[in-house]
Amino acid sequence: MTRGMERLGEPFGFSGDGEDGRRARRIVRELAAKVLPDEGLLDDVELMTAEAVANAVLHGSGLVTVTVETDGRALRVEVADDGPAHAGPADADPHGRRRLDHGRGLTVIDALAGEWRLAQSPGRTRLWFTVAP
Repeated sequence: MTRGMERLGEPFGFSGDGEDGRRARRIVRELAAKVLPDEGLLDDVELMTAEAVANAVLHGSGLVTVTVETDGRALRVEVADDGPAHAGPADADPHGRRRLDHGRGLTVIDALAGEWRLAQSPGRTRLWFTVAP
């Protein structure tokens, strides 16, 4: 748990099929509604969650875990998977450099989140973002 933050519900995990992604967005939105009264912010949280989950499923490995926390005002959502981003032809730009963001996911999160970070290690990839009214 992040210092000063309290979990909203229990972290939940899934294997990454389409139905699990929809369930993750729904659960995060329901938990976020306890802290964020604005429907527009809830839409943003749902969209960022969808993008983070899609990145974890597409680029990560193993179980995807979602954790939602709050300090009573701000909301923090973390999406993690059991491995580093896959390296391969789909992840490289035309010059052969490795890319983690070949889609729009990180761009969307960067535009909507108050703050966000991506942390990778050989056994874990974590992306988290915060939103506050």
